[in-house]
Amino acid sequence: MDVAIIMGSDSDWKVMKKSVEVLKDFGVSVDVTVASAHRTPYKVQEFVNSCDAQGVKVFIAAAGCAAHLAGVIASYTTKPIIGVPIAAEPLKGLDALLSTVQMPPGVPVATMAINGAKNAAIFAVEILALSSDEIKQKLDEFRADMVKEVERKADGVKHAFAEIYS
Repeated sequence: MDVAIIMGSDSDWKVMKKSVEVLKDFGVSVDVTVASAHRTPYKVQEFVNSCDAQGVKVFIAAAGCAAHLAGVIASYTTKPIIGVPIAAEPLKGLDALLSTVQMPPGVPVATMAINGAKNAAIFAVEILALSSDEIKQKLDEFRADMVKEVERKADGVKHAFAEIYS
């Protein structure tokens, strides 16, 4: 398994399934679990330890509200941790963002935008591409496709603009 995704709650799945879809598109093996840093800390530690033993290379942690999950995972492993703050009431994810990004020196967590599941997966792919030519090639193709899509959209706007001003 290459990537492990840990969510603090099953309600995070509606955001985090985007990560799984992206990782699947890149052919990256992934496992997903729900474990809370506050309600089931023993389960978080057991899962991280088992993932380390299985050779997981990157962890993605998603949590809302107090959002200490990514930091707790980082305390149990030296593998890269990517945090995804999840928008929740009443602060709409700002609390989760600050809890995830404000790590003490020596225990880093790469923090994505609020609900940034897609970018978390792409960042994990970029990390994996450092040691996999196959993943690197897929990532290069993904980026090239993004350029083509932007150019296609720009042409559409240019033509729509020309119709108005011609």
